[in-house]
Amino acid sequence: MFMREIETARLRVRTWREDDLAPYARICADPEVMRCLSGPMTREHSEQQISKFVRYWEERGFGLWAVEEKSSGAFIGFIGLLYHEDWSEGKHRIEVGWRLARPFWGRGLATEGAMASLRYGFEEVGLDRIISIAVPENLASRRVMEKVGMTLRGETRFKGSDVVWYAVERQVWEASGA
Repeated sequence: MFMREIETARLRVRTWREDDLAPYARICADPEVMRCLSGPMTREHSEQQISKFVRYWEERGFGLWAVEEKSSGAFIGFIGLLYHEDWSEGKHRIEVGWRLARPFWGRGLATEGAMASLRYGFEEVGLDRIISIAVPENLASRRVMEKVGMTLRGETRFKGSDVVWYAVERQVWEASGA
């Protein structure tokens, strides 16, 4: 499956390259980046994740993109769509998600990339609803979810953690003019 690349005002969301492993592994080894996730990861686990991300594109026609800041060309993390086979809160199991290096936090880049991902999911993939999941204390991610038009739908337990989940339907997203 061809992985479509997208440019936004400040981001290039693109296919994964071999030279992305080292900066991605550094992001995933940062305890602050991984604080609300599974905790710091090894380089090997980061490499396995990238392989999984690439397979998602081949199998599903969507997935997580590698992300560069356009102005500097720096690799800054990932943004995109992920299918959760084990999601128990309804039939809509495709999540918009992101993970960015700390120097790129607080600049609206996750919001910008999430908007591009939602557009891709609704317009290219033809999804009816997209969700997003976070631990309750991850206020920064929850703000991104709200900024892109998602609303809180509930709380549940997922992958061993208490989480909150947000969603937006295609009709609501289209009506917002996003």
